[in-house]
Amino acid sequence: MHVAPVGGTAVQDHVALAEIELCGELIIAASAAEERLSLESIDEVLKVAEERARAGDADA
Repeated sequence: MHVAPVGGTAVQDHVALAEIELCGELIIAASAAEERLSLESIDEVLKVAEERARAGDADA
């Protein structure tokens, strides 16, 4: 049986942490909503338009 070592050897996966944060934002938005979130609402919570704009700027 392998057990993770105790101490300061933890590795942070920044992509996983970002995904967890986005999931948390979706959970908060869903719990505050009276009905199901629309696709547009989900995109707004996940800041999809901002990411697309940033990606477009990077391509230019």
